[in-house]
This record gives sequence, C-alpha cells and structure tokens, in this order.
Amino acid sequence: MKIQIFALLGITFLLGGCTMAPKYTRPAAPIPKQLPKSVAPDATKNAAIQPMSSDIGWQQFFPDKKLQSIIQLALENNRDLRLAALNVEKARSLYGIQRAELLPSINAVGTGNRARTSSDLLRTGEPQRTEQYSVHLGITSWELDFFGRIQSLKNQALQQYLSTEYARRSAQIALVAEVAQTYLTLASDQENLKLAQTTYETQKDAHKLIQKSYEAGMVSELDLERAQTQMDAARGAMARYTQLVSLDKNALELLLGSPLPVDILPASLDKIEPPLVISPGLSSEVLLQRPDILMAESLLKGENAAIGAARATLFPRISLTTAIGTASRELSGLFKSGNNTWNFTPQVALPIFDPRTWSALKVSKANRKIALAQYEKAIQTAFREVADALAVRNTVGQQVNAQQSIVKSARKVYDLTNARYTQGIDGYLGVLDAQRSLYAAQQGLISLRLAELANRVRLYAVLGGGDKAESAPKESPSKGK
Repeated sequence: MKIQIFALLGITFLLGGCTMAPKYTRPAAPIPKQLPKSVAPDATKNAAIQPMSSDIGWQQFFPDKKLQSIIQLALENNRDLRLAALNVEKARSLYGIQRAELLPSINAVGTGNRARTSSDLLRTGEPQRTEQYSVHLGITSWELDFFGRIQSLKNQALQQYLSTEYARRSAQIALVAEVAQTYLTLASDQENLKLAQTTYETQKDAHKLIQKSYEAGMVSELDLERAQTQMDAARGAMARYTQLVSLDKNALELLLGSPLPVDILPASLDKIEPPLVISPGLSSEVLLQRPDILMAESLLKGENAAIGAARATLFPRISLTTAIGTASRELSGLFKSGNNTWNFTPQVALPIFDPRTWSALKVSKANRKIALAQYEKAIQTAFREVADALAVRNTVGQQVNAQQSIVKSARKVYDLTNARYTQGIDGYLGVLDAQRSLYAAQQGLISLRLAELANRVRLYAVLGGGDKAESAPKESPSKGK
C-alpha cells in the first residue's frame, strides 16, 4: 500500500511541470527597430561618451546632493510607493498559496466517540454503551494534476506576482522623475520670484525719480502713470510667483510623504548641479526592458497560462483521499498491535455536459487577446514618449542659446533707451517697452532652462529610469514557499 502511494506521488511530481497552455513566444514589437535619430549637432558628436540610461542608477544620474536627499526621502516615505510594495507582498503570498495546491495537504486527526444505544433498538432489550477511539494520518481530496490545471494556475499566479513587482519598479521610476521635476520647477519659480522682486525694486526707484521730476514740472503726468503701471505689474508678478512657490512646496511635500526640510530647498536653477546627459542608444529593443512593458508582458503570460487551466477543465479530474492510522474500542488499546487501519479512495470526475467550461475557455482566449493589445499599446506609448523626449532634446539647447542672445540684446537696448531718456532725447514710453522686453526675455530664458533640465529627467524616465540598482524579480520567489 505504501509503495503504491509513493509511486502515485512520484508520477504526480513528474507530471506537475506539464501544462496544456499554448507555448509562449514574445510578440513582435509594433514599432520601428530604431529609435529616432538625433539631429542636434552636439548630441551626435558626444553620443559616444554619454552613458546609457540602463547603466546608471538615479544616484549617479542626479549628482546634486540636495536633490538626492529629497529623492531618498520620497522613496522612504511616499505612500503610493508603499502601497505598491505592499501589493507585491500580497501577490507573493497569493503565489505561495497557489503553488501549494500542487502538494498534498497531510492532516493528523484524532477522534473519540462514546455512545449509548436505546434498549428498543437491541434484541437483548438492554441498553448498550459503546466507545471508539482512532488516530489517522492522511491526505484528503488531493487533486493529481495529470493535465496541468493546477500548474497553469500556479504559472498565472507567478506572472501576477511579477507584474506587481514590475508595477512597483515603474512606480518608483515615476516617483523619482516626479520629485526631480517638481524640485526643478520650484527652483525656476524661486528664480522667477527673485527676478520679479529685482524688477519691482528697479521700477520703484524709477517711479520715485519720475515722481520728483513730475513735481518739478520736468515730465508729464503720462510718464508718471506709465511708471506706476509698470511698478504695479512687477508687484503682481511677485504675488503670483510667491503663490507658485508655495504650491510647488506643497506638491513636493506630498510626494515626500513627510515635512519638507528647509535646508535642502533650491534657491535657483543655476544653483542645482544638472542631471547627466544620457544616450538613448539606437535600437528600440531597449524599451522592452521598461518596467511597465515588462508588467504588461507578465499579464500577457498570465493570460496565456489561464488558457491552459481552462483547457484542463475539459479533461477528467483525479483526486485522492487516503489515510493510515489505528482504532480501538478502548483508549488504552489504541496503539496495540493489530489495531492499524488504512483507506485508499481515488476519485475520477469526468465532465460530460457542462457548457460553462467551454465558455470559460473562450473567455480565457479573449482575455489573452486583450492582454496582447494592451502589451502592444504599452510598447507604442513608450516609443512615442521617447520620440517626444528626443524631439525636445534635439532643439531645446538651440532655443536656450538663442534666448540667451535675446536677453543680452534686450538688456543692451534697455540700457541705451534708459540713457537716452535720462538725457531727454526720447520719451519714457521707449524705456517701458525696453524694460518689458527685457523682463519677458529673462522669464523666457528661465522657462527654457527648466524645459532643458526637465527633458533630461523625462528622457531618463521613459527609457526605463536606469534600473541598474534594482534586482529583477525572480521566477521563484523565496517567500511564500
């Protein structure tokens, strides 16, 4: 009897790796084989010395120490990332439960029974008392997975676990990028606020001079009102950027999940050590290593395994119940020689007519098609994001250079116009126009510098964020075994 049981166990373990799921092959990526080529002169010239995003972690990509501290705080305290990590832990445990279905559940059961039988039920006419004690060790309704139903469900649970791990990694990359971009935005708004304050002080001094000239009858009331308008505009800009700085701090504090340390706040963009310039490479296959695409592929593999489980339900299900033990009428004789017992109850359930199984198979095939479409869409979205980031990268540097030249020329025009007004050659209207042009040019330069740095962060994130420091999830999680 024991030999038969062990033989069945051995056969089951050998067949445990067999499934009826279709063989999985990675679908062809519905995107061009090459990423868009760079058209920026410097990008092509320096491509050989620029690191790949997959070769560096976020600590190397963001060399600024204050920004590193901000990102580290967010990784430790952000609640969305914490929820993603808890979902990974939950999926790992569910995978362990599903994998355990391949193994028999062995239970030890001890029972004791004492009963009194009525005299009306016995021929002797006398009531009778009976006692029975037993101890059994056995397996209850263990399904022998000959057709791979449980194995397919285990594979599906594994892919669901992997998808949650990839989702966590994707959430971490998104969090790092969001924190960095918010930090850079805060720095640019701080710089705009200082610019507005400087402009206001300049306009305030100019208004005082014009006020004295007006009182002396040297200028008209029109020049005085124009100076007042320009000063009020600068004061309004100060209020607006003060508001934006407060909103940026609130957003950053929410991302951090903790109070924002004042000592690591940025003063301006030029005080931040800029992120590295990275090379996207040439082949679009680099996108297949993005965590969100790996997550979509894991879900596709899971639906592929679900087809195997649905197919297996069309075949007989074989289960086994067996136990060995001992029984006696007296508790003291429970373990005496000759009182051993055993039972062996195999059961075969053959589906004859159950339309639900065929419908379930159709549902699993439809789910696989849905997962395939979502996987392909994820790849196309990734390609679009990288292409957009490269398009900005190819031109934003030229825009910054052009804007710097505009600021230089606008400042010179303002100085010359102001000197002509002071000498009484031109009216104050020309000074106002020159000052407005200079202020707008300076604001435009700050915006373009922010766009350039933010685009570096964006390109780094859409290329996968440089997951070098992360350990890839294993096919067999150590926990949950």
